[in-house]
Amino acid sequence: MKKIQILGTGCPKCEKLAEHARLAAEGIGIEFEIEKVKDITEIMNLGVMMTPAIAVDGEVKSSGKLLSVEEIKEVLNG
Repeated sequence: MKKIQILGTGCPKCEKLAEHARLAAEGIGIEFEIEKVKDITEIMNLGVMMTPAIAVDGEVKSSGKLLSVEEIKEVLNG
């Protein structure tokens, strides 16, 4: 099971990124869990300075950008 973390304070872009992540994971048929990380200290501890960001299994894959569903599929397959 992949653990997908959406890092951000809950802004509209963060919510959209969470939706894109869910659609991407469902689209490629993997088991997944989405966690929204809103605590700024925890986000900074992961080395993220710009949100929204996405991490997979604890590794930050993108920050400061709203990835498309297709881009997230590539991240999850990679």
